[in-house]
Amino acid sequence: MSEIDTFREQTRQWLGANCPMSMRWSSKGNDAFGEGLAWGGSKEKHANPDVQRWMSAMAERGWTAPTWPREYGGGGLSKPEAKVLAEEMRRLRCKPPLIGFGLTMIGPLLLQYGSEEQKKRFLPEIVRGQVRWCQGYSEPGAGSDLAGVQTRGVREGDQWIVNGQKVWTSYADKADWMFLLVRTEPDKPKHEGISFMLMDMDQPGVSVRPILLISGSSPFCETFLEDARVQSDHVVGGVGNGWTMAKALLGHERSMISEAFNESEEKNELVQAARKHLGVDESGRVRDAAVRDRIAQLTMDKTCLELTLRRTKEAAKLGHQPGPESSIFKYYATELNKDRTAALVGILGPQGLGWEGEGFAEDELGAVRSFLRARGNSIEGGTSEVQLNIIAKRVLGLPD
Repeated sequence: MSEIDTFREQTRQWLGANCPMSMRWSSKGNDAFGEGLAWGGSKEKHANPDVQRWMSAMAERGWTAPTWPREYGGGGLSKPEAKVLAEEMRRLRCKPPLIGFGLTMIGPLLLQYGSEEQKKRFLPEIVRGQVRWCQGYSEPGAGSDLAGVQTRGVREGDQWIVNGQKVWTSYADKADWMFLLVRTEPDKPKHEGISFMLMDMDQPGVSVRPILLISGSSPFCETFLEDARVQSDHVVGGVGNGWTMAKALLGHERSMISEAFNESEEKNELVQAARKHLGVDESGRVRDAAVRDRIAQLTMDKTCLELTLRRTKEAAKLGHQPGPESSIFKYYATELNKDRTAALVGILGPQGLGWEGEGFAEDELGAVRSFLRARGNSIEGGTSEVQLNIIAKRVLGLPD
């Protein structure tokens, strides 16, 4: 038996013995991604103790971040070993032991650009799920024009004193730390006067206020900074290099967003809803041919996205970092999610328009909220219009 075969057998046995049944995806494919999973951090509470148990077991082996170096708490797995782990987790339908911006955004950025001290300070805590991160990019006057951020940082000894406001800060009310863009050199051109900082949220001068969306709930917050303090050695990439850090991290974010929508089980959901609300013919097919065509098209579109993302993952294993192509993934995935949720509401008909009260099932009420929430997906991480501009300039090479 080869070494990789031995690793596969050992991994299979370990996962089978250590992954609780409640931490495995339903065979019916009706789980909501992100529900009942560990995000980590000091503020997290779980009704199901298996969530923490599963995360802790995987973190002990470094398998919450299997390819990160062992010296930073990761699993240190080779590319073939990481592939085996992913395959065996899929085979057993294991849920991710840990999710969040630490693993998908700031962690990869620190591995790429962080100092050795920053890597040793922050990465092990991310792997163990001890810290939850949020992103401080957008401001009331700087969203699509991100380089226009006005949050100011003034150096005072070995600290930066930060004042300003961030908006659409996802999960800021649940986060322990924030990575944020701060204008530290106001006299320089706007792209050159920004620094990328790591800030402790648990300090005087940091206040958070949730933002309620039309969908009825929201992960978004406003974050107000009044003389908040950031240690000088918590600037990543050097003072004034924040725009380079921002672009690199946005590549990870857009890839993460497209990956999240790729996890959904829209075919099963749409087919089940169509069979229930539209009926089936004598052969067992959904009765409405136009709906069958739409579901088939959405399924093919998702398959195209899945295969393209898989190619990108393979490239990443060879050292390729996300570039402007991540804008393609982000645009395609979020627009596809809008189409999917619109299709579901259309299939449900009047039952897809309920907001509350009797006469509507829980999944029907969820459909209209998902439809409304999907509109925000094409804004967060850079609007679809911004993504199209990036694709035109940096991928297709079209003139301004």
